[in-house]
Amino acid sequence: MSRDGVLVLGEALIDLVPEPGDPGLLRAQPGGAPANVAVGLARLGTPASFAGILGGDAFARSIEHRLTRAGVDLSLCGRSPLPTTLAVADPGPEGTAYHFHTDRTATFQLPDRTADVPRYGAVYVGGLAAVVEPAASTVAATARAAARDSLLAVDPNVREDRTLENGPGLGTLRELCAAAHVVKASDEDLARLWPGREPDASCRELAHGGRLVVMTRGARGSTAYTAAGAVVAVPAVPVDVVNTIGAGDAFMAAMLAWLAAGAWRRDLPADRAEAMLGHASEVAASVCAQAGTEPAVPVPVPR
Repeated sequence: MSRDGVLVLGEALIDLVPEPGDPGLLRAQPGGAPANVAVGLARLGTPASFAGILGGDAFARSIEHRLTRAGVDLSLCGRSPLPTTLAVADPGPEGTAYHFHTDRTATFQLPDRTADVPRYGAVYVGGLAAVVEPAASTVAATARAAARDSLLAVDPNVREDRTLENGPGLGTLRELCAAAHVVKASDEDLARLWPGREPDASCRELAHGGRLVVMTRGARGSTAYTAAGAVVAVPAVPVDVVNTIGAGDAFMAAMLAWLAAGAWRRDLPADRAEAMLGHASEVAASVCAQAGTEPAVPVPVPR
């Protein structure tokens, strides 16, 4: 894998999603934020290695099929006879909530890949693996290596669920954001991570430390905060929404693909930051327009 590739560390799991028109019927759909990002990167033409772990059940086989079909490299992916984690989706007017079934599953037994970090142009961490042990310790070690030897990209993906509430998750995610070179977070993520503070203020403070920070606000668009102090906002791409699951992950994948095409330069001038947001918004919209978690067709990354 060349230095234009991305090492994606985290979980691949199964989302159980209510069928449109029949909420009592749940459809099994491969997901997990890191797996979604890896698939998005591959479909956008950026080499991606998924360093998660796959279980020994039929769900894991469907996840593997999805990853390999997209062109994701699985040479660093571990295997286990344990079953796959399930995430039961509960869509509502304020977004989609989840209930996670993580006990005695393979998904969070992540292999140590810190030695592989220097081979990649960027390392992505986020999702549940950042806060669920034993994966969280592996993610933290890999993030430290990436902050030193590569470009560390973090999407905190704050998840609120009774299965996660007793851990040090918010503090861990704040530490990852502080270590990152690139942070992508929703306004809801930022409000949960730094309660009592406006998300805009949190983004400005993160960017002041030399980071490229992007805040997404769903249908209200996105804003980039550069290390030079520029603040650039773009509207969301209009679309008839069919599904919002995976849209944020597609946005993140598009950001990373854009940065890869620019030799991982993160000190973007305002016009390039605006172009990056526009591209990522198009990719995210292509997910929202169909029942799935990846771009419906490859969206070329401007070169």
